[in-house]
Amino acid sequence: MSSVHREYHQWFSHHLNRPMELLIFGNCGGGSNTFVPAIVFPTAHGRFYEFEDNGMAQALATKLHRCEIQLFCVDHLEAWVDDSVSGQEKIEQQLRYERYILDEVLPLIHNVKQQPHLAAIGCGFGGYQAANIALRHPDRFNSFLAIGTDFDVSWRLNGHMDEQAYLNLPTYYMPNLNDSRYLDRFRHNTYILATGEQDPCKDANERMAGILRTKNIPCRLDIWGNSSGHDWPCWQKMLQHYL
Repeated sequence: MSSVHREYHQWFSHHLNRPMELLIFGNCGGGSNTFVPAIVFPTAHGRFYEFEDNGMAQALATKLHRCEIQLFCVDHLEAWVDDSVSGQEKIEQQLRYERYILDEVLPLIHNVKQQPHLAAIGCGFGGYQAANIALRHPDRFNSFLAIGTDFDVSWRLNGHMDEQAYLNLPTYYMPNLNDSRYLDRFRHNTYILATGEQDPCKDANERMAGILRTKNIPCRLDIWGNSSGHDWPCWQKMLQHYL
């Protein structure tokens, strides 16, 4: 299989006040009108080239060539793994990061296809970012795929908790969400949680799926057998299966 179409982009983000990089895999400009663009969030220590380095983009080469999907691999928010950054600052940076995605990355996708069906994808910590932005903005994101994810990242905030922190922790805000405008949108979207039987995040996936189902939000929870764990070879198989 030949290498997939690859584009490198960089620009200065005014929301984050620094240059940001991303990679696009697949070229659907002027092509199929049914392809699904997906924003791919990296793991906690990962970068925008992580999917490429771990063979994830190449694993989807056939679908990328057929213009069934297109991947927009964004960079990480390093504040989450920087112990010198306070919990409050992490949340403030998270909010700026979200604006970067919504105001700067989404217009790039819309230039390819107007008003697309848009997915959010992530493995590990990237799955938290994917689920969080999809649940906070169900009108912008129609689906998420979270693989091997711990959805409760409150421990990274070093005890900090305020309204904005609460509103960025899905396991906190979803159980108490009763706004029919959000719930109706959720129930028309697609949410997939995948983990392995040996993944330390298995319980977190079962808990998150239970929260969604309590709200009558359809979701798919798959726990893979065959000693599937928390690693890239397992995640690659899952990605190929769901996309």
